[in-house]
Amino acid sequence: MAMFPILPASFCRKGRAIIKCKKNQITGKIDQTTAGSGDPLPTSSVPLSQRPVCGRDRGRAPHCPLLRHPLRKSLSMNKALELRNIDIVFGKRPERTLPLIDAGLSRDDILKKTGNLVGVSDASLSVNEGEIVVLMGLSGSGKSTLLRAVNGLAPVTRGNVVVHTERGAINPYTDGSRALRTLRNRSVSMVFQQFALLPWRSVAENVGFGLELAGVTKRERRDRIEEQLELVGLSDWAGQPVHTLSGGMQQRVGLARAFATGAPVLLMDEPFSALDPLIRAHLQDELLSLQRRLRKTIVFVSHDLDEAIKLGNRIAIMQAGKLIQTGTAREIVNHPATDYVADFVAHANRFAFLTAADIMRPVTDRAQLSAPISATVKPETNAAALLRALAERPGTIGVIDRGRIAGTITEQDLMARLATSRSPEPQESNR
Repeated sequence: MAMFPILPASFCRKGRAIIKCKKNQITGKIDQTTAGSGDPLPTSSVPLSQRPVCGRDRGRAPHCPLLRHPLRKSLSMNKALELRNIDIVFGKRPERTLPLIDAGLSRDDILKKTGNLVGVSDASLSVNEGEIVVLMGLSGSGKSTLLRAVNGLAPVTRGNVVVHTERGAINPYTDGSRALRTLRNRSVSMVFQQFALLPWRSVAENVGFGLELAGVTKRERRDRIEEQLELVGLSDWAGQPVHTLSGGMQQRVGLARAFATGAPVLLMDEPFSALDPLIRAHLQDELLSLQRRLRKTIVFVSHDLDEAIKLGNRIAIMQAGKLIQTGTAREIVNHPATDYVADFVAHANRFAFLTAADIMRPVTDRAQLSAPISATVKPETNAAALLRALAERPGTIGVIDRGRIAGTITEQDLMARLATSRSPEPQESNR
């Protein structure tokens, strides 16, 4: 058997691959497995030594060339950070507000009674290593306030914030000023909406500012600045005053500065919202490209649903300070927890994530098949592929699951599902 020491042992799955794991070493042949994202790995008897290999580069988490897109969800289930029952209250004597929160009073009622504003109420959220979680909600819903709790910038009144670092778990509110400095210098970086750059400094000096505050030597700063500027495509602008750059380029500087510290957790507070749509879309693509290489844990605040769907492994929707639903875009659109969530995602671009399993009309009896089947697809087939199939073979598409037709899709079904969030109803039998 071939052996290679660079695919993480955490990737092994009992019963899904003929492999043995020990201290990040794997031996054997891949039989049949999946990456958790819905994309199957190749099924083959080719020895592992002759296959593309997932690798580590200087301690960074890997990008796996066996997959069609980066390992986002399945690679690690280790918690990077946890927010547990967080209450954040602004005003005098915020602790007197807590009984009113527990009694279920609304934000407005609490404000009238106490003069205090409840920014966040009983919010719990955990984020896995290498995951992008997008906080969404209307203005004033508490998403930016909750984000800032991660690095101690919001006044948490009650609850626990835990950031898991190489040196152990850190609570920015209880572990003291030294631990907080370490957290901000080494473990958590932040990118702001308004760039927060120093206009009198050059591009390179802005990128290295966090390293300078952390006491990194000048030589090491220079090397890391050059590396980050190359990553974001600004090497030729290193010596230019940062104020001479366009808005999109300045936000790239902000990204480079955040990445330069090597912090594994990145907080992004509506970083692209002030940019025009074309530049915003381009920077979203750049962020995903960087994520494929750097594998950061990212908490991203946005009010743009399409942006959240494009970037997020999961989306957390907030309303009036409360987290009301967390899940994948597909889960939230297909199964909204409340009418508010349903309205919030009503105009989502479903083309980006719906599959045949979401769109099909279930078939429980072959007698229900009144029309001939023009083509067949798998349940995980995406909407774009369905549209192509219907264009090439108009009629009724059969969805094959476990060797049988589990459902059918017509052009009308596809268009209706893309336009609304309703679930398709089972077909009635003709018998």
